[in-house]
Amino acid sequence: MERLREGYTLVVWKLDRMGRSLKHLVNLVEDLQNMRINFVSLNENIDTGNPQGRLFFNIMASLAEFEREIIRERTKSGLEAAKQRGGFGGRPRITMPCAF
Repeated sequence: MERLREGYTLVVWKLDRMGRSLKHLVNLVEDLQNMRINFVSLNENIDTGNPQGRLFFNIMASLAEFEREIIRERTKSGLEAAKQRGGFGGRPRITMPCAF
């Protein structure tokens, strides 16, 4: 990534070779776009150097944001339900023996 310069094109064989998750991939491509670097995935025939490729990544970014919102809502609902049942959210607390 440090060697990429404005006007370059980063080419990958497949999208899953570029990012660990959809969110990670979208963030990487947004960073590349900010640096004015095109992104091409050969297997999926995606090229952010053209309007169709940029549209695809805008759709992916929207889906990633939607997914994060759904996870946030489910987490909040689950914590509220646990609280109503008298429980608490998060991992079980571990008591460590005191070394003193």
